[in-house]
Amino acid sequence: MGTMVRRIVLFLAVNALVIVTISLILNLLHIQPYLAQNGIDYQSLMAFCLVWGIAGAFISLGLSRIMAKWMMGVVVIDPQTANSQESKLINLVHDLARNAGLPNMPEVGIYQSSEVNAFATGPTRSRALVAVSSGLLNRMNTDEVQAVLAHEVSHVANGDMVTMTLLQGVVNAFVMFFARVLAYAVMRLGKQRDDEGIGSPFMYTMLVFVFEICFMILGSMVVAAFSRFREFRADAGGARLVGRDKMVGALQALERVVAIRDPKAEQPAFQAMKISDTKSVLFRLFASHPPLEERIARLMSGRQ
Repeated sequence: MGTMVRRIVLFLAVNALVIVTISLILNLLHIQPYLAQNGIDYQSLMAFCLVWGIAGAFISLGLSRIMAKWMMGVVVIDPQTANSQESKLINLVHDLARNAGLPNMPEVGIYQSSEVNAFATGPTRSRALVAVSSGLLNRMNTDEVQAVLAHEVSHVANGDMVTMTLLQGVVNAFVMFFARVLAYAVMRLGKQRDDEGIGSPFMYTMLVFVFEICFMILGSMVVAAFSRFREFRADAGGARLVGRDKMVGALQALERVVAIRDPKAEQPAFQAMKISDTKSVLFRLFASHPPLEERIARLMSGRQ
């Protein structure tokens, strides 16, 4: 019960922060209401959608490490830890980070889960968090753990967190923009004069809601396609850091334990950075990760 309450409080706090921040930005930029009696102000509408779409995404990114620690129960390891397993994990991540050319060492954490997985998050390459599940540490050998960590460090080195956030923000902005334009066009059908307005504000709001869902589905396919591309790129980066054989071995090990799932690890915010995603087979167009067998085949063929 305590965990659920904590997640709800965090969710409400983040959303309140997003709303307050975006409202301040809109006021500072003097962005006026986009819907007037005589039509849509498209410039104001686009500015409104960009602020809401991109600013909200980047606020969430800025809080991503805090959210990971709260929602996933990630415990950050003290670099001076006396625990041999934790010290080994810290050294593996830091060695990989140095070899990948990261400006600062990422935080390293462990979360309790039977699922064999890991993720990387954080607002920049200098302020990243690499977290692994206890299930991964218990079920993988040193070479496999190192390869998984190399994959996650490659995500950080490639700036995937920022790139994915920017892409999602732009997609959100266009979803909002086109939904409102199309809803306005539908409401204007049959109107003879501009001063007749759009009719029922309730119907307009409902149409915006319906069109946003439709465009969001299409936008999700675009975001997922790029996410799959960056997974291949992170695999290739991991192979460069630890060797192709180790990277292939880690993915093959994941295939053997991929049926083990943990509901708390299914949070959308952290799915994007995880090492594997079994739902790829069933929901290929919307999957954030390619099938493991496809990733293995690409690595073994030497394709990027």
